[in-house]
Amino acid sequence: MDMEQKQAEIIDQLVRRASTCNGESLVPIIIDATSHPSLFAFSEILALPNVSQLEGTSDSVYLDVLRLFAHGTWGDYKCNASRIPKLSPDQILKLKQLTVLTLAESNKVLPYDTLMVELDVTNVRELEDFLINDCMYAGIVRGKLDQLKRCFEVPFAAGRDLRPGQLGNMLHTLSDWLNTSENLLVSIQDKIKWADNMSEMDKKHRKEAEEGVEELKKSLSMKGDIGSRGHNEMFGEPSGVMNYKEDGMRSKRRRHPVRR
Repeated sequence: MDMEQKQAEIIDQLVRRASTCNGESLVPIIIDATSHPSLFAFSEILALPNVSQLEGTSDSVYLDVLRLFAHGTWGDYKCNASRIPKLSPDQILKLKQLTVLTLAESNKVLPYDTLMVELDVTNVRELEDFLINDCMYAGIVRGKLDQLKRCFEVPFAAGRDLRPGQLGNMLHTLSDWLNTSENLLVSIQDKIKWADNMSEMDKKHRKEAEEGVEELKKSLSMKGDIGSRGHNEMFGEPSGVMNYKEDGMRSKRRRHPVRR
């Protein structure tokens, strides 16, 4: 089972549990969701009406916890630790994993120094162990550790829940991309049309050149035939000379004296 399918099943179970609860009874479900080692999306639970109703109650801090795991980072928790319940070790691990996903959204090369500050890690060995064992093996990121350059290269990272207002920005970005793609498509079609026209012109010119060559061959062939006939007429069999010789021989024979 892949990570997305497994996560979908976990979300479905938690949503069904949360749908039947209200108020304080939702607290254990929120803690389970934010502690589960295979769950990294919380928007479906956050969108439940009875969960939203925690706002303004004595348990509203757990709604803040759920929002923190849906959109926040370890740094956000440190800034608001005084008004959020203390996190368990499993919750701390998960929030740090989510922090890596947030960092990877905007930068596919994460310097070790940045990661160590954002995750409160004191040395490189601890950082690399966390990235390998708790991020890459968990399937939430794929990447390569570059010890020479002291960075983590992340070609893939799982997506997090959309933050308020982020959907509008994404739609705007997608709209810009669509317009750019359409303009590019028109440009490509124009270039294809131009190439087709050039190809037709090239075929036409080639045909004209071939016809011209054939005409030239025919012309040269006709001139060759005419020249050959003229040569035969000028240097044919000398029938007149033969007649002259015959006449001369007959004349000579008439000059011999007649014996008496």
